[in-house]
Amino acid sequence: MRFDATGKVSLDHIYTQPDPRSYFSVLRPLGYCVPQQAKPYFAKLIKEYRESQHVAVPKVLDIGCSYGINAALLKYDATMDELYARYCGEDREGESREALLARDRELSRSRRPAQRIRFVGLDSSDSALSYALEAGFLDDTVHADLEAHEPTPRQHAQFAGTDLVISTGCLGYVTERTLTRVVRAQGARRPWMAHFVLRMFPFDPVERALDELGYRTTRVEEVFKQRRFASPEEQALVLERMSAAGVDAGGLEAEGWLYAQLYLSRPYGTSGP
Repeated sequence: MRFDATGKVSLDHIYTQPDPRSYFSVLRPLGYCVPQQAKPYFAKLIKEYRESQHVAVPKVLDIGCSYGINAALLKYDATMDELYARYCGEDREGESREALLARDRELSRSRRPAQRIRFVGLDSSDSALSYALEAGFLDDTVHADLEAHEPTPRQHAQFAGTDLVISTGCLGYVTERTLTRVVRAQGARRPWMAHFVLRMFPFDPVERALDELGYRTTRVEEVFKQRRFASPEEQALVLERMSAAGVDAGGLEAEGWLYAQLYLSRPYGTSGP
């Protein structure tokens, strides 16, 4: 079992497959559930934005979207349990990518009218983005590493007009550098944001950068389970990191689960929590 620089087990391989089967098969035994917990919070924020800003079809940018999980949950009212059932099990192992895509396209067709949301996915995995787009979960994709590079003119145009920016776990690997580049692509616009961030990662640098861009950030008091630790060694490494950062893991990560917190960022002058 390999670990990355943060102390977490390295799961890079599940994000670069031609379809989501490895992703769900690996994460299911770990109880990965944060997209399901995020769903009602994202849905509420999208509804509030739609009504307060008078935008009929908000454009949502999902950073670190992988196979379009958040889009499937929010546009087509899928659930994580449903997606686990779609992609896991021996009966799925022999299916071709084309057969999986056909079933997923049928999902998107069978749940019309879909929620009125335009989903754009940003990720460094071209294969995950391609699947999500072909399946009909995402409306557009941006294959980029904004930690290392400024957006190209085409990517700049794809980001323009974004209403909301969301993420469920990529911050900590993705930093304020990416968010700053996304915001600057908007010109004078300031999209609302909602980020679920593991407690092991400090949010202060992101909050400071957003403040400089004209945002006010609040943290939701509730904490959210992300997944179980993959091994006692992973737990020990993460707890060591959290202790060094002065984060108390008692009653939470010390009990065997990774936990996230939700940060909501809106432009100054915007009403809301």
